[in-house]
Amino acid sequence: MIVGGGFGGLTAARALRSAPVDVTLVDRRNHYLFQPLLYQVATGVLSPADIAMPLRVLLRAQRNATVLLGDVAAIDLHSRVVSADAGRLRLPFDYLIVATGSRHSYFNHPEWESIAPGLKTLDDAREIRRRFLLALEQAERSTDPAERDALLTFVIVGGGPTGVELAGVLPTLARRGFRRDFRRLDLNRVRVLLVEGGPRLLAAFPDALSIRALRDLQDLGVECRTGAIVTQVTADAVHIGEERIATRTVLWAAGNTASPLVRVMGVATDRAGRALVLPDLSIPDHPHVFVVGDAAAVPDVPGLAAAANQMGEHAARMIVHALSGESRESFRYRDKGSMAVIGRGRAVADFGRVQFTGAFAFLTWLFVHLLYLAGFRNRLAVMLEWGYSYFTYGPSARLITEEDAKDPR
Repeated sequence: MIVGGGFGGLTAARALRSAPVDVTLVDRRNHYLFQPLLYQVATGVLSPADIAMPLRVLLRAQRNATVLLGDVAAIDLHSRVVSADAGRLRLPFDYLIVATGSRHSYFNHPEWESIAPGLKTLDDAREIRRRFLLALEQAERSTDPAERDALLTFVIVGGGPTGVELAGVLPTLARRGFRRDFRRLDLNRVRVLLVEGGPRLLAAFPDALSIRALRDLQDLGVECRTGAIVTQVTADAVHIGEERIATRTVLWAAGNTASPLVRVMGVATDRAGRALVLPDLSIPDHPHVFVVGDAAAVPDVPGLAAAANQMGEHAARMIVHALSGESRESFRYRDKGSMAVIGRGRAVADFGRVQFTGAFAFLTWLFVHLLYLAGFRNRLAVMLEWGYSYFTYGPSARLITEEDAKDPR
């Protein structure tokens, strides 16, 4: 049984394709999502279908795999039963891999979530895109200069890769991609503010790359504040210490917390809600249960797609070892590097001893992300959309539906 069809869960299912087992993968959504490009859906560069594929399509050639749509609410580790859809679906298992990922953390302020959406799912991306486009539309018709300035102010909280990537793309889209579309707006007045509580942006990257990212963002006109703590978020402002910044759009890219399902399992967790696992990724006292990806607390392993893939593959291999009577092995993370794109032709890449920036890092980022996208159709669609966006500066997915236009704020 595999709960979660993200990077770790899908990789685990595929790794068991030749094993003498029946694999059941259950997820609350019917699709696999390529999260590294989610910010481009949030800004209208790509459409949701460009970075997602149905799980049934991805596993239809694997004879021993079954995909079920279900919202798992409880896992009984002793009875070895997964319960989904309010108990209507009960799934027994011999071995279990939990790959439920994480959500954004609001640091004991859950009331901020409705005001400052994070970016983990397609629904999150569509909500951010809606707010971004509606802010421009409302600014176009506003006759109050103060209100217009607030509508054109976008605050991004969190200076990790997601925050940096969002901050880098927004000013270029607004000032270059939309400049001929809004007659009554001076889009040079668009203000993008990136707020990071730590001492520097991209804290997981080497200092030199963090400094380069900061300089690139500043060149794009992004205001970057480090060592700045958000103390309050309201519908019309964000507070940094005692300072109040009027804005109608706050985007959250700070902090992660593991899926609530991990705590429901009744296992020991760290402060972020991640399961404390043994070196082989299994749960103490439950050698038949593995936790992988962002749901697992593994020292010195970053929360990256590559790490989740490797964990999923390792858990699958440990199940095969158990079936054949072989001894288990400790998980060892193989660092394949980290990259973050800052804007058009700007990126940073860290591959250990090799680090590079600028256009070459940007092209490398493009190639790697195209390579890891699932499905030929998605690769082709993304490549075409990137080409269109590069030459026009504008996003193609800019539709606001009737439902989107209803602004609840």
